[in-house]
Amino acid sequence: MRSVPVSKYLKTARCAFENMLAGEAIYPFYCSFKVTRRCNFNCSFCNCWHVKTRWKDIPTDDVMRILDNVARSSIIVCSLEGGDPLLRDDIEQILRYQATLPFYLLFTTSERRLGDRYPMEEYGKYIDFLHISIDEGHENLDMYDDLEDFTRWGPIVCVQIVVTKDTVDDLEWKIKRCKEANVKAVVMAAVHLSNTRDHFPDVQILARKGLELREKYPGVIISPKSYFKSITKAHGCDTTSIIVDADGGLFYPCRTLEEKTINMARSDLMEYLVSPAAVERRRKMAECDLRCAWYQYFATKSFVEPTEIVSAITPYIQNLVNGGRQATASRPH
Repeated sequence: MRSVPVSKYLKTARCAFENMLAGEAIYPFYCSFKVTRRCNFNCSFCNCWHVKTRWKDIPTDDVMRILDNVARSSIIVCSLEGGDPLLRDDIEQILRYQATLPFYLLFTTSERRLGDRYPMEEYGKYIDFLHISIDEGHENLDMYDDLEDFTRWGPIVCVQIVVTKDTVDDLEWKIKRCKEANVKAVVMAAVHLSNTRDHFPDVQILARKGLELREKYPGVIISPKSYFKSITKAHGCDTTSIIVDADGGLFYPCRTLEEKTINMARSDLMEYLVSPAAVERRRKMAECDLRCAWYQYFATKSFVEPTEIVSAITPYIQNLVNGGRQATASRPH
């Protein structure tokens, strides 16, 4: 993991304190940046691929402007996602640039044969957390056989598992396999979006299973306890987290409502967050009665609740003790 300046921690802490005083999540701490909508999969629970044939990636300079905007803000973790970010021709240039900025990078991909097709050892130098989406939707379950290979690239590796109503019972063998390979796992519900099939699981069952597996396989699941608890409630999300679309548009207050506001390559995020328009959109989110269980919005809320912070970061303690690097696993015999 890179060394983030103390000044960034202080700024984030100050913004968290201001959120607490205000009684709402004015300032976010996590940003998901969809750098492309292009992807090699057509997952039925995802709507990115419905527009990928007519989608044009924004220029590299605009990507860097957005990353600069994120760096100036309260955000301390930025996730490059898609589609699949590996499909951008300039991804190495983007990775090198973001490594100079004051935040941690999470990188999400679902591509097969990563080590054969991409220079992951080189890319790994610029990535703090590598999330590999492996589930039935991506038809890549065979990648569970290669988990030990992924740990050799350097970043802390985490398997991203999208749970549908038909795959809840398959969750335990996946978590067990992650434990064998000494990687993390993030468990999330398949959100029902426009132009997608409804795979939304029974949240009561998912919550119970998730909490049970956290206890049975300690240190593996990084989805905080509060995520599994909040998805069963009438309302459990806030704007502690934001999503930037592949055109630079900011989804606000959330991706589920599919409303965009400023373009992050053109307007300052911190200025927008205190504007009357942003206040009104946060009010709309607070009054929303959709139980979407979108992981980002429900899970990152835990980082402003002191009782949940320890639960959320515990799975990473061992990696930090080891110098912030993924412990290389050997294959089970």
